[in-house]
Order: sequence, then structure tokens, then C-alpha cells
Amino acid sequence: MDADSDGNHICTLLLTFFYRHLPELIRQGYVYIAQPPLYRIEAGKEVFWALDDAAKERHLARRNGKGGKVQVTRFKGLGEMNPGTLKKTTLDPARRTLLRVAIRDEDATEKAIQTLMGRDVAPRFEFIMERAPKVDEIDV
Repeated sequence: MDADSDGNHICTLLLTFFYRHLPELIRQGYVYIAQPPLYRIEAGKEVFWALDDAAKERHLARRNGKGGKVQVTRFKGLGEMNPGTLKKTTLDPARRTLLRVAIRDEDATEKAIQTLMGRDVAPRFEFIMERAPKVDEIDV
């Protein structure tokens, strides 16, 4: 999935599909989410891949004071990566980061899917409005 908010939305739609139509794939541990990097950070010959803003900031803070030119590239989506980079960062079993999707609590999962992805808009609106004041930053 793309590492941005659009990629997260697509991932949510796909996970909802798997949950509703192929739940055994999830229960048996066959569904994973690949996590491509959102940033490429180059400093001289060193290249660092950051999965998110926090990882980028941590890496830049560690580099603070080391001097030299640092170039940060943000990927807007997987389509911006050349095939070699995609293979190295997201598909190579030795280097990739995967999250296995699991259902820990069937009832809570069903309720969350129904609230967030169901046809009835009212529960989703209520869910968002209850949590909106707690949101510090929204990635739009």
C-alpha cells in the first residue's frame, strides 16, 4: 500500500473486503500489509528509508551536526518509485516490512467494521465527531 493517506484508505477498503468476503484468509494468517517507505534520505553515499514522518525526523535528528548535504525525497505513491527501488524496499523478503493482519476480538472487529465501513452514516459521523477534538494532526 502507498504510505500516504490515500494508500491507507485503499488498504482499509481492501481489508474490509477480505474481512467480509474472505475472513478465513485473515484468520489463517495469510493477509499481510506491505509497508513501503514514505521517504528516502540521502547523505553522501548513505541512504536511509523512512516509513513515516516520525522515522524521518528521528533519522534527521541523529544526523544533526554531522554536516554534509542531506536530500529528502517524499514518495507520493508506489508509482513514483522505480522498479528497482520498489523491489529493494517493499518486495525483497530480506528487507521488506510486513504487518500480518489478525482478528483479536471478533465482536469488537465486527462493531468497528460496521461503524466505520457500514451503509449507515450516523454511527460513522458520531465516531468521527467524538474523536475529532483529540486529533493533533491530520494528513490530508
